[in-house]
Amino acid sequence: MASEATTEADLVKEAGRLLAAVAAAEVPARLIGGMAIRLLLGARLDPIFEREILDLDFVCASGAGGRLGEVLTRAGYQGDEQFNALNGARRLLFWDPQRGRQIDVFVGRFEMCHELPLAERLEVRAVTLPAAELLMTKLQIVELNRKDQRDAFALLDGAEVTGADRAEDGADAINAAGIASLTAQDWGLQRTFELNLECLRGGVGELELPDPRREAIAARIERLLAAMEEAPKSRRWKMRARIGERKQWYEEPEEVRR
Repeated sequence: MASEATTEADLVKEAGRLLAAVAAAEVPARLIGGMAIRLLLGARLDPIFEREILDLDFVCASGAGGRLGEVLTRAGYQGDEQFNALNGARRLLFWDPQRGRQIDVFVGRFEMCHELPLAERLEVRAVTLPAAELLMTKLQIVELNRKDQRDAFALLDGAEVTGADRAEDGADAINAAGIASLTAQDWGLQRTFELNLECLRGGVGELELPDPRREAIAARIERLLAAMEEAPKSRRWKMRARIGERKQWYEEPEEVRR
């Protein structure tokens, strides 16, 4: 039965309301997507990267989709019955009938152009996934649009690239070692990441930022590319690399909207 709860008109406030409900219910779930990047970066999000965010995206642990769905229903959302019945073990959709907004829930793993084991990183920080995982959800997109490019640049501008989830000053950092450990097992994932990072590298000069900031972003991109290149590769990776781009290395996800 749908709740009569009223959702917030302001999506930042709505995200906070839902996150509080998720925490109160002790559901292992975190935000991803544009709102997650905004919340993770906070004051480190440069205004030039701010954009309109229309929907919310969550990832939850395997087996927790039903519990998260109950929280969202009590909060005023309606589940897409047909989609959820067919896909509920890996993905769920919910709608805000008052404001026409969508919530996309990935259960256990994130599956779009590539598969990412995001649920394994739910406990690293509160509210959102770590910076590296948020960046990877953008880098895995084969046809990176302007919105996703700006989100990736926002992370690369606002977070240092290190070998851990935190920089020396305690701020959130992009964990290059974690990214490289995944790409070392999957040639296709690495290839898509490389292509997107090369594309971003080519666009750094167009950013309306001071030269030192552009140089820092370029250096962070090089650090990520180097980490992936230098990581010891699995036998599976090497075998797939022999085929290269002669065989499609990514999936073509279907966009699901009401």
